[in-house]
Formats: sequence, C-alpha cells, structure tokens
Amino acid sequence: MYNYYLTIVLAPLAAAIIAGLAGKQIGRAGSHWITILGVGTSCALSMLVLMNMFWGGAVAENISVYTWAVTDGLRMEVGFLVDRLTALMMCVVTFVSLMVHIYTIGYMREDPGYQRFFSYISLFTFAMLMLVMSNNFLQLFFGWEAVGLVSYLLIGFWYKKETAIFANLKAFLVNRVGDFGFILGIAAVVMFTGSLDYAEVFSQADSVATQNIEVFSGTPWNAMTLICILLFIGAMGKSAQAPLHVWLPDSMEGPTPISALIHAATMVTAGIFMVARMSPLFELSTTALAVVIVVGSFTAFFMGLLGIVQNDIKRVVAYSTLSQLGYMTVALGASAYSAAIFHLMTHAFFKALLFLAAGSVIIAMHHEQDIRKMGGIRKYMPITYWTSLIGSLALIGFPGSSGFFSKDLLIEAVKESHWHGQGLVYWIAYLSVLLGVFVTALYSFRMFFLVFHGKERMDAETKSHLHETPAVVTVPLILLAIPSAVIGWYTVGPVLFGDYFGDAIFVKDTQDVIAHMTSGWHGSLALLLHAVMTPVFWLAAAGVFAAWFLYLYRSDIPAKIKDRMSGVYNLLDRKYYFDDLWINGFAAGGRALGQLLWKKGDELIIDGLLVNGTARTVGRIAAAVRQLQTGYLYTYAFAMIIGLTVLLGWLIWLR
Repeated sequence: MYNYYLTIVLAPLAAAIIAGLAGKQIGRAGSHWITILGVGTSCALSMLVLMNMFWGGAVAENISVYTWAVTDGLRMEVGFLVDRLTALMMCVVTFVSLMVHIYTIGYMREDPGYQRFFSYISLFTFAMLMLVMSNNFLQLFFGWEAVGLVSYLLIGFWYKKETAIFANLKAFLVNRVGDFGFILGIAAVVMFTGSLDYAEVFSQADSVATQNIEVFSGTPWNAMTLICILLFIGAMGKSAQAPLHVWLPDSMEGPTPISALIHAATMVTAGIFMVARMSPLFELSTTALAVVIVVGSFTAFFMGLLGIVQNDIKRVVAYSTLSQLGYMTVALGASAYSAAIFHLMTHAFFKALLFLAAGSVIIAMHHEQDIRKMGGIRKYMPITYWTSLIGSLALIGFPGSSGFFSKDLLIEAVKESHWHGQGLVYWIAYLSVLLGVFVTALYSFRMFFLVFHGKERMDAETKSHLHETPAVVTVPLILLAIPSAVIGWYTVGPVLFGDYFGDAIFVKDTQDVIAHMTSGWHGSLALLLHAVMTPVFWLAAAGVFAAWFLYLYRSDIPAKIKDRMSGVYNLLDRKYYFDDLWINGFAAGGRALGQLLWKKGDELIIDGLLVNGTARTVGRIAAAVRQLQTGYLYTYAFAMIIGLTVLLGWLIWLR
C-alpha cells in the first residue's frame, strides 16, 4: 500500500508541475487533460481505499515514508496515517476537486491564464491530501501552510484586479494570525511530549492533561487546555470562524471554480478535520471544548444573518459556508465529531454544487453577479435551475436530502450533548443552530427566487443571449447533484451510528452523545417520517415561506423593512464592523506603529543620534582638535612642556 498512497498524493503534484512549467508546450488541452488525469487517478484510488476500509476489512495503516531529520530524539518525517477518517476525507477532496477541474474547462476557456489556473488547482489538491493523510504534526503544518499559499495564489489569480489583490492579501494576513496560534500549539505539543508523531502524542495525552504551565507568571494553565486552544486558533483561521472569518467572503474575488474548491472540499474543511483528528486531545479539556462550541455558535447564527443582505450571488453562498462551518464547529464542541465530519462530507457536495451553479448563472449573464439584476432565468437554464434547487434544498435540510440527515442529526446531537443542563453554554449553542435553520432557509431561497423566479430584471442585451451553459459546465452540476440528493440515505447509518470511524475518533464515554443517540436510531426512513414533528422542519419551512412572501408575493416589503430597521440593516451591511476592526483597527494601528518606529526610532534615534549623530560629534571634535595644529614650533614646544609638567605632577601625587 506504500506506493498506492504515494500515487494518490503525488499524481496531482506531478500534473501541477507539468501544467505549470510546460503549459505553453502542451497547450490548453494538454494542461486540462494532464491535471484531470492526475486528480482522477487520486479520486479512483481514494475510492478504492474507502471501499477496502468499509467493505474489505482493511485496517488503519501508519506508514513512515521518509525521515527528514532526527534531533535530540525528535523525529521529523513524512508519513501517512490512513484510517477511515482519512479515507473519507480523501474521497471528498478528490471527487469535488475532479468536478471542479472538469467545470473549469468551460468556465475559464477564454482566460489567458488557463494553464496556470489548472496548475494551481491541482497543486491545491496535492496540498490538501498531504494535510489529511499526514501522521505527524510537521507534515500537517506543511499541508496547512501549502493550502494557505495556494489559496493566496488563486484568490488573487486575476492579479490585475485591485480587489482580488486586496482579497488575497487579506486572506494571507488573517490566516497568519491563526497560524501563529497553530504553530505555538504544535510547539507546546513537542514541549510536553517530545514528539511530533500523532500516535506518540495521543499515547501521552492523559499525562499532559495533568500538567500545568504558567503563560503569565503566577497564573497556571492546564497544559492540555493551552494546547487545544492554540490549535483551535489555527482552525479558526483556516475554517473561518469569527473573528478570523473576514477573509472568506472576499475570497469570492477569485474565479468561481476556486470558490467552490476552497469552500467545499479543501482549505475551509482543514480546521474541522484537524480538530476531529485531535479528538484524543480535545476530549481531555472541557474548557477548550467550551471555547470551540461558543465560537462555532456565534459563527453559525450571526454569519448566516449576513447572507440575508448580500446581493452578490457568490457572496450569499459564501456567507452560507461561514454559517455551515459554524454548525460543524458547534458539533465538535459538543464532542459529536462524527456528526461534524458527516456534515462536512454532505456539505462539500451541495456547497460545491451551489457555487458551480452560481458560476453557470454568471457565465450566462455575461459575468453579472448582482441577483437584483436577474430573475426568471428558470426557463432559459433548466439544468442549472434543477441542480440549484437540489443544492438549496440540501442546504436547508429538506427532508430526504443529504443535508437533512447531516444537519438534523447534528442539531439533535447538540441538543443531547453533555452540555445539556449546564446553563449558558448549552443554550447559546442549541438556540444558535436551531434558529440558524430559519435564517439559512431565508437567505438560500431569497437568492433562489430572485435568480430563477419572478420578473426578468436583466437588460435586453443580456436576455437575448441567455441560454443553458455547455455540457462541460452542466455535467459536473449533475454529478454533484446526485450525492447532494441521495448520499445521506446510504451513509447516515454507517457513518454516524455504525461506529464507522472506530479508533480514528476518540470520545470519552461520559461525552459520547452519538453513542447515546444510537439507541433511538431506527433507520433513514424512520428519521424522515419523524421529521415533520421536529422544530427544525417547521423553521426551515417558515424560512422558505418568508422568502417567497417577501421576494415574490410582496416584493415591496423588504424595502420598507430596510427603511424602518435601517440601524439593523446597516449593522448587517457593515458585517458587524469586523472589517473596520481589522482594517482600520489592527492593520491601521500596525501601520501607525510602524510609522512611529520609523520616524522616532529609525530616523531620530538610530539615524539621527547613533549614526549621523556620532558622525557629527566626531566631526566637531576633529574640527576643535584641528585648531591645535598651527604649524609653529613654539606651539608644539609649549604643548610638550605643559604635558611634561602634568605628567611629573601626577607621578609626584602618586608617591
């Protein structure tokens, strides 16, 4: 299996190198075929790994591939940990990436950077595979930084566009904040365990949990709590949890295919996966789990509200991603790791579908992205319409869709978690994910109705060219719509209640909410029949009805609400002023501090006093001393007599 796993990882890397360095030689067709072949190979082999794990009885493998260095007993190596968690992530990453590669042929066909784009997205897939397949913190950090680097390149792919350059710099800098915490967490792991290897670290987890460290003198912290919070800060950056979420909506400045790849299968899922992988650590710190669930709750509800006021079709879907990542984070904080990963999987399919469908609309609308300038597109783009409907229904958790199984059971897991009866944390989490259902349905179908239904609001020129996009665009939509609609039926039982993950995820018996829920599991059909009796169903239905009433039946009402609630609208429109805090607060403050250090420290003290000041002082002394050099013999004789007198006086004084 050694070479098997190497092929999965290296096939996209090899394709990226060929397309990037030999793009002109192999041409556009060569670039997309070589990268599709590379990612397709990884996808096929990943599915074989999953099949062997699930049906073939294959066991988890922990393989050391290459030892880079050994210093003071600390091994730095490249290795693979392939268990059921890894296998599931590998399939999600490679399948969605493959669909994005195929879709890109149609979306980017006129772009001069065609070969470069294919090289980047293939490299992105390699980086994510290195991250999810790693068996040690060093390789995890390599993949972590690699996906950050490639996202920077892709968000700013249109580098002549100022907003794209601002967006990729914003993403890069915000992620540096999270990554600083992440690398400190890894350093703390090494400090307390002396190892980077997952297995060795996890074996010492109980010992680490009994130790303290003084971050500030006289204030001891539990070592495990510190490690987990620092690691989670890294997850907040990658998985865009408030307040480190501000980069994700701006990532829409990149081409639509990369929006789908970032939001569905790669970068933003890295933080969720990492916390699930580190479950043996997080389970030993109630404080860290409390931080996780509160941050996730805020993100799930309040970021969803922002989707209601967005008019850019891609930004609506982007804020949906923020909210759904919050849902996953809440599940992690509730120790329902398998529910978080299950929702990650289903979300990858329907969120990629929604982004690619939005891209299909954008192509047909000649790159118009304002949903207020659309309407009535249904009859012109039937495939995009029906696939968008499937994606939207899955997003709101419509009974029977994949999102229904993952989202409903995630909310139920939060309700039944070990936080139940523990006061404020529980109610913050449960009410956030519950009320978020209404918000999700409202903004999702607001977008859906404004784009595909109602009166046509586009100009005559755009309308005259409206038609369904080519097969290279619509086929990936159909292939993503299929799992978005049906995969929940076949996977919910095994993944959530069949102990699919086994030893890949660790949960303390007292916190194992999924095990507690298993006794009430009677199959997919029973859950579907039970759906109409839950508040989740009625909240979703209310959200859809509100969207229909406000944006189709009485489309005059939203403007009146906006006028009467201008304060709330402005708060949402300004995104709770988080951008102002980061840009005008931290960034401007950093620049002001830099200016101060430059003017006062560099120019005044270093240049003015130390460098130039020293030179001026030497010059003045030299000018004074130079006056003594008169050229007259009697002057020198006089100086010698004075000097001799002083010397003799000093010697007599010493005696």
